[in-house]
Amino acid sequence: MSWDIITFETQRGEKPVDEFIKRQQPQARSKIVHNIRLLRQYGNMLGMPHSRMLVGGLYELRIRGKEELRIFYCFKKRTIYLLHVFKKQTQKTRVKELNLAINRMKELTTA
Repeated sequence: MSWDIITFETQRGEKPVDEFIKRQQPQARSKIVHNIRLLRQYGNMLGMPHSRMLVGGLYELRIRGKEELRIFYCFKKRTIYLLHVFKKQTQKTRVKELNLAINRMKELTTA
């Protein structure tokens, strides 16, 4: 049984994850779509090297390639919410990126 996937929408109706994906080159976009399909198929059973848990119910989807991309996501019932995506440029995830995803996750839990 596949999982539902929803991309985070701001109060202004913007979908930053969708917008980021559309701006990528075809090869990167293809890898992103492939990894999202794996996530839809396996949900919380998807593990390394594709996915890993970070903190407090926040996970990262790891897209490898010429550029390392990360999509932060969380689960709510049988739905996966894609919260934030960015190009990973260092070994450690920047606190700014992590905090943005955590804040978006909190918005979902209070809605």
